[in-house]
Amino acid sequence: MFAAYITVTLIGALFNGAAAVTYLIGHEYPKTQADMKGIPRKYVPVLGMLLAAGTAGLLAGLAVPLLGTLAASGLVLYFIGAIFAHLRVGSRNILGGIVFLATAAAALTLGLLHHGV
Repeated sequence: MFAAYITVTLIGALFNGAAAVTYLIGHEYPKTQADMKGIPRKYVPVLGMLLAAGTAGLLAGLAVPLLGTLAASGLVLYFIGAIFAHLRVGSRNILGGIVFLATAAAALTLGLLHHGV
């Protein structure tokens, strides 16, 4: 159980960290995604900071379990929102969001199982 928890948490941190960097460096992809969903571009760095906070929280959760639980919960909510934002505008390009959501949910579940509910 411990190995699965560590592995999934590190994969989740890697995924979300890479996404956070993409959002924070001003890459064009997050901007076009925001445009497509009708989200003002000024919120792209805010979304990047949320991803960065989730990444930091997952990693900090390896030492302080409550932080990992809170971070994984926040990422689950973030990606549920992202998927709904896609569906709201008629986009069916949600596979990436589902993968990120599944990773966050797995990190949350394994963390709770490893540390106890």
